[in-house]
Amino acid sequence: FHVLRINKLLWCAGADRLQTGMRGAFGKPKGTVARVNSGECLLSIRCKEQHEAAAIEALRRAMMKFPGRQKIHSRKHWGFTKFDRATYEEWRACKKLIPAGAQAKYISDPGPLSAGKKIHAA
Repeated sequence: FHVLRINKLLWCAGADRLQTGMRGAFGKPKGTVARVNSGECLLSIRCKEQHEAAAIEALRRAMMKFPGRQKIHSRKHWGFTKFDRATYEEWRACKKLIPAGAQAKYISDPGPLSAGKKIHAA
């Protein structure tokens, strides 16, 4: 996070005795902001398909609170994983996927024993 600072100055008659101008102008902390680059994800939510329209409307309203231009992307992945929903359910039934928090770990097939012997023989 980036800390915003403010150097308070008085703007009224007789204020010249109270302020010091730019001397010691580091300022007091006013708030914090997030520094993001162009194309970075600001918000990410997951919901059921039946609530997708409400989620998109909520994100559209949240876009108004941020400066600049934002886009809403809808993915057909399972939660925050990189697998689509049909693949996730199929591989989860075959025990090729293990849930790990918000993600999922893919368990690959071990393959034939002859392939492992060739690697370790060299």
